[in-house]
Amino acid sequence: MRISTNAFFFTLLKFFVCCIGCMSALCIFVLYTKHLIIVYLYLTSVGLVFVSYWTNVSAIKQIQALTLVTTSPHHSTSILEDILNLNIKNLLDLDGPGILVIQNFAIQFMLAAIFKYIHLGPRHPTVQKLLPLSFMAPSFLAMLPVPPNLLHHSPVFSALLPLFLVKYALWSSAYNVIQVVYAGYHHGRLFVSNYGLSALVETEWMRLNVPCVLRVFWVLRVAEHAILLLMDNYDDEAEEGLKVSTLLAVQSLASMTKSLLVTGCETITAVLGMTSVISFFCHYIGNFFQWILLTDEEEDKSIGTVSAILFYILALQTGLTSLNPEKRFIRLCRNFCLLFTALLHFLHNIVNPMLMSLSASHNPSTHRHVRALGVCAFLIIFPISLLVYLWSQHTISTWLLAVSAFSIEVIVKVIVSLMIYSLFLIDAYRSTFWEQLDDYVYYIRAFGNTIEFCFGIFLFFNGAWILLFESGGAIRAVMMCIHAYFNIWCEARAGWSVFMKRRTAVNKINSLREASPDQLNRLDDVCAICYQEMHSAKITCCNHYFHGVCLRKWLYVQDRCPLCHDILYKIDNDINKDNNSETGNEENSNNQNLLLEEDPELLLGEGVR
Repeated sequence: MRISTNAFFFTLLKFFVCCIGCMSALCIFVLYTKHLIIVYLYLTSVGLVFVSYWTNVSAIKQIQALTLVTTSPHHSTSILEDILNLNIKNLLDLDGPGILVIQNFAIQFMLAAIFKYIHLGPRHPTVQKLLPLSFMAPSFLAMLPVPPNLLHHSPVFSALLPLFLVKYALWSSAYNVIQVVYAGYHHGRLFVSNYGLSALVETEWMRLNVPCVLRVFWVLRVAEHAILLLMDNYDDEAEEGLKVSTLLAVQSLASMTKSLLVTGCETITAVLGMTSVISFFCHYIGNFFQWILLTDEEEDKSIGTVSAILFYILALQTGLTSLNPEKRFIRLCRNFCLLFTALLHFLHNIVNPMLMSLSASHNPSTHRHVRALGVCAFLIIFPISLLVYLWSQHTISTWLLAVSAFSIEVIVKVIVSLMIYSLFLIDAYRSTFWEQLDDYVYYIRAFGNTIEFCFGIFLFFNGAWILLFESGGAIRAVMMCIHAYFNIWCEARAGWSVFMKRRTAVNKINSLREASPDQLNRLDDVCAICYQEMHSAKITCCNHYFHGVCLRKWLYVQDRCPLCHDILYKIDNDINKDNNSETGNEENSNNQNLLLEEDPELLLGEGVR
């Protein structure tokens, strides 16, 4: 019982120490540069004191051990006698104590010079002159015939002066530290009250340049591991005396790359660093495709951010850091496949508005059309090639089904965009108004949205299977709930709302009179909505003429005439209530469309869109 109580208190103490360490690290991380320099100078000065102390201790022990060896005629009983007799041979003897004293002199002089320059204590001239003597005092005593006990404790006395300066700097700066912490807290509180917590986090994120810090950390970590691997390979080759062939070199490079990827995501912090590196590359992939499309939209900025979120959620959801190296590498490759398919969706979000703009604006620039169509061809060929390779190399699994669903979905999206692009191009070169165009576009988009909705349901059940029978977890369950709400419920509600509005508008249009050819000839005017000639038209109750398709689109927005703002038809109270309800549904649908433009399904990984 007593042992368990001690273990509990020890664990509790360890927990509090870890919390204090994390809070201290966070406070240091958010400091401004001038305060951060002061902290680093202080920590460096403390480190120099301890390095000096342990160097003196180690040197004194070795000097005492060598001085006790008096049986050899080459060793004197005192280093001072060798100095006075100018016995250079004994002083520079590699097995004698003299060379140790000279080495310790050089090390302590260098440490004293650095400490003298960076310490934050009082810089009185006398103190500054005493610092080198304090650091090198044990080396001076080692040359004299002093009692061994005094020589043994000399490193402690030599560290007293620098330790006093370090402690003096700490206590004298305590008030300033408290002021800085309070000022930071007050600034953060005012910022949150004025602009909100998210604005504060975003501002500090940009000020601290967190992604760059994480990238540098990850690159340095991987570089260190790569150097160790190269040294090990070099030692093995030197021992075996093998002549490395090209094939062996390639295999060695592949093995080294695999090892670097595995160790690059073995901790949560390492995963954050890898996430930042992936975000960096995805950002420039977006820039590259925008350069191809000759556009300067802001979509590429969201590519880097959303790709980073997707990769990190996938890493947490699949337990990447807790797997053994071989399984971790396989899981990492699978996560990369999911990330690539997500990138294809993001690229479609860039090229789709471009296609619609080119087709609807009568843009004669052929090379812009070719560039956009080339990207669309890539978005079809690449996922097909990926699917052929994956299905030929792997057996069927929930992960493979998820990647396949994402790939087929992006292919369907691109085909839908190309079909609508083709319809708009045909309409652009027609000399007469194409009244059925709106219906064709609606049916094509409805087909594409239905396919996406079916894939959403499929991926939900795929994720449920993974959650129940393969690898569960709270993160996966939360992602499934998010997917079920945004990509199933909200999509179904928005689609049903659009269908009902369209059906209601069609019924309203059908209740209006059709204009005869004689009436259109007498009118000899254009549609006031699209400014196109009218070969067929609907006549409103206020005796105004419009294209039926144009008027139907207008009825999606409001029920009044575009010219005189009169009610287009008689309605009763019940229908009024329905229209109000439809207007509310339209606003909700618009909000949902704004959310879905970010394509949240791509954030949910394998099994969950």
